[in-house]
Amino acid sequence: MDKITQKILDIFKQISQVPRQSKHEEAISAWLFNWAKERNIDVKRDEVLNVFMSIPATPGYEDRPVITLQGHMDMVCEKATDSKHDFQKDPIEFVFKGDWLYANKTTLGADNGIALAYAMAIVESDVPHPELELLFTVDEETGLTGALALKENSLKGKILINIDSEDEGVFTIGCCGGVDTKVWFPLEYSDVLYPAFKLTLGGAFGGHSGGDIVKHRANANKLLLRTLWKLKEKTKMQLISLHGGTAHNAIPRDSEAVIAIPAEAKKKADEIVVAMVATFQNEYKGFEENLFGKLEAVETEEKAIRSELEDRVLRFLIAFPNGIEELDPSVHNGGPLLAETSNNFAVIRTEDKIIRVLSSQRSQVMSSRHMLTQKIEMLAHLAGAKYESGNGYSSWQPNWDSALLAATKKVYTKLFGKDAEVNVIHGGLECGVIGAKHNGMDMISLGPTIENPHSPDERMYIPSIKKVWDLLVDLLITL
Repeated sequence: MDKITQKILDIFKQISQVPRQSKHEEAISAWLFNWAKERNIDVKRDEVLNVFMSIPATPGYEDRPVITLQGHMDMVCEKATDSKHDFQKDPIEFVFKGDWLYANKTTLGADNGIALAYAMAIVESDVPHPELELLFTVDEETGLTGALALKENSLKGKILINIDSEDEGVFTIGCCGGVDTKVWFPLEYSDVLYPAFKLTLGGAFGGHSGGDIVKHRANANKLLLRTLWKLKEKTKMQLISLHGGTAHNAIPRDSEAVIAIPAEAKKKADEIVVAMVATFQNEYKGFEENLFGKLEAVETEEKAIRSELEDRVLRFLIAFPNGIEELDPSVHNGGPLLAETSNNFAVIRTEDKIIRVLSSQRSQVMSSRHMLTQKIEMLAHLAGAKYESGNGYSSWQPNWDSALLAATKKVYTKLFGKDAEVNVIHGGLECGVIGAKHNGMDMISLGPTIENPHSPDERMYIPSIKKVWDLLVDLLITL
């Protein structure tokens, strides 16, 4: 491994020792602040704990435009079902497999800890550069809270390089807008009449609800609900609780329900679960390899949901939109499938005498995002549920005539002897929010190759780290 890749990974490992779950960035924000203070760097934090660092230009580059390097400090915290990892206190454990870096049964957090590592490595190296702003934001993964909290025109630079893309050699110049919707049913109860069982549908691949939702990934919440409905049709079943999914931007990998069925119906119920899993394996053949279902006896002191309400809840959840609503119509002639509008049926929770549902809508077209959100709200209204949609965030409209894009493409071709790709992604990026608060900001997003973010299978391609470094270093003296 070359020295600069090792240096970047060493910094990334230091970052990975500090808990940084979304909405729990106190420790990592303080760590970054202290890192800067120890190096006599001009640093400040705002009220939401975003970190701002100002790095003077190296001699000879004082007259160059200020460049902002930006990434987010939080990470999605997903782990395998058999992992005992505690994201509130345990460091991320690195696992090297050939040219790939994984974590031990958890998300790696290269999304987006590697951005911080790049920026900090530049500060600690002797590479020439103009004046730099380092902006490390909080809570990107669960609502872009840090970016939304930025003050208008609070950044000095008018050139921003976001290091939050996940394909080396692919530059992102646009992204979707998004919004979350919460739906909830106050529950009414009846006595449990039969033995209780836990039904689990799991083993789905999961992944990022932006970039991976077009890849025909199974949503475990949907699989669970279809299985419950089949059980309801074929047996006497009472629904006690539902739990599935973990975050608005992660495709649910596992989902479970506690139900009650007559003891004499257990064999039939097992057969139904086996048959439904076989159905799902056929539907996702070639895309999902580890889908499973099981029905296990459990003890419970909870009440069952009243029959009429159970029927209404299940019908609503089965009808709930999930996946691709519209494909990008600009893609044709054999090009890759890209999503224009989608919804992630992200989380179901039974708690405090309420069933709660969380969904995440995305679209490049803001009116289409509104249409899909409206559809969910109307379904909720018809089902007699309560609902609330957030304000969301704006899309980032691509600027194909960007001077920053032209310069980045030119440097990439010079360094690597081939052209880079340029795209607009289905996920959300902070560039949309930052650009809306800073008129005239020229922006691009790039980064090393990271696969399967937001899942325990997240991995980073080590050889791509140096290529992004070389690109960044050359760009800093070109712009």
